[in-house]
Amino acid sequence: MNTPTELKYAASHEWLSSDGTVGISDFAQDQLGDVVYVELPEVGREVKAGETVAVVESVKTASDIYAPASGTITAVNDALSGTPELVNSGPYEGGWLFRMDVTEEGDLMDAGAYASANS
Repeated sequence: MNTPTELKYAASHEWLSSDGTVGISDFAQDQLGDVVYVELPEVGREVKAGETVAVVESVKTASDIYAPASGTITAVNDALSGTPELVNSGPYEGGWLFRMDVTEEGDLMDAGAYASANS
């Protein structure tokens, strides 16, 4: 399982970078299987940590994506509308979901704690 140490992780498998970029973990994309559709939040939407903000659909299931922090959505990854499989091929690179202006982080773990919780 690829778990970059510079990111913080939610128990619900979202990651948050220091610049407010959010995606799902390598573990989560592996569990979902082939991603076929991503429903992203609206730019400008204010969210609270733990609130459902997006949906990722795979050939196996649909999964809610939760905000790992409170704040305002500032950008979404428009590339996912045409190539949702980027979530599988690069969950920490081209497969990011959205960016947010973080006002307060939720209950997040460092990479070691997240990896331990999912091994």
